[in-house]
Amino acid sequence: MHVMEFEEEGLEPMSPSAQYLKSSVLSLTILGVLESEVPIDDSMTIPLVKDVFLPINPRFSSIMVTGKKGVKKWKKVEVNIQEHVNIPTFPTGMSTDYYDECFTEYLTKLATEQLPQHRPLWEIHILKYPTRNAAGNLIFKLHHSLGDGYSLMGALLSCLQRVDNPLMPLTFPSRQSNGGGNRALLRRVPRLFTGLLHTACDFGWSLLKSSLIKDDKSPIRSGERRSGVPPNCYDYYRLLHRSNQGNQEQA
Repeated sequence: MHVMEFEEEGLEPMSPSAQYLKSSVLSLTILGVLESEVPIDDSMTIPLVKDVFLPINPRFSSIMVTGKKGVKKWKKVEVNIQEHVNIPTFPTGMSTDYYDECFTEYLTKLATEQLPQHRPLWEIHILKYPTRNAAGNLIFKLHHSLGDGYSLMGALLSCLQRVDNPLMPLTFPSRQSNGGGNRALLRRVPRLFTGLLHTACDFGWSLLKSSLIKDDKSPIRSGERRSGVPPNCYDYYRLLHRSNQGNQEQA
C-alpha cells in the first residue's frame, strides 16, 4: 500500500468492499484459467492486452493509494504490460502427464504469492505446454478488489471472439431442451409455487423466533442472565477463569 501526497482530483474512491478485500489483514486474489484447444501464439499478447483488456475496466490501469487522512482511492497510472505478462519455461519434449504436474505446481505457487503493490493488481501467465485437457493454458490472476466474480468473468469473456463470426457476440450452448414453450411454462409453475411456499415458511419462522420462540441452549448460549455477565457461556467461563487466576496469584 502506497502512502503518498497527491491531488484529490481525478482519483476514483474505493468501495468499502474493495478496501476490506485489500487490507493489512486480508488480501484475496482470483485465478481464472482459459484452456485452449490449439497451441497459444503469444506474439499478439501485448497489443491485445493494451487495446482490448486494459480499456475494459479503469481499475486495470490503477493502483491503490492512501492519502494523509487514510482515505484509500484508485490512482490512474501508466501500465508497463511486460511486467504483467509472464511466460514460464519448462523442459521440452516431455509427456502431457509431466506438464500436467508442472501446471498444477505452477498454479499452486501462483496462488500463494502476493501481487506487487507498486503496479495494477493483475497478471497474465501463458503456459504454452500441452496438458491432458488443453494444448495451452492462459491464467489470469486478478485481485478481488478489482471487482466481484461476475464482473471479472464478464470482463475476461468480453476479450474473446467467435471463430465463425468475430463480429457476433460470444454465446454459449443452452442447457435447456428445444421443447415447446407451453411445456417449459408448465415446468416453471410448480417451481414458482414451491419458491413462494418456502419464502412464506422462512418469513413466518423468522417472526416466531424473534417474538415467541427462544433459541435453544448450547455451549455458546446458556440463556441465563447474571448481573454484569452476558448470557454467553464462553464469556462467563472466561471471566471465571480470570477470577480463579487472580485468586491464585493473591494466594
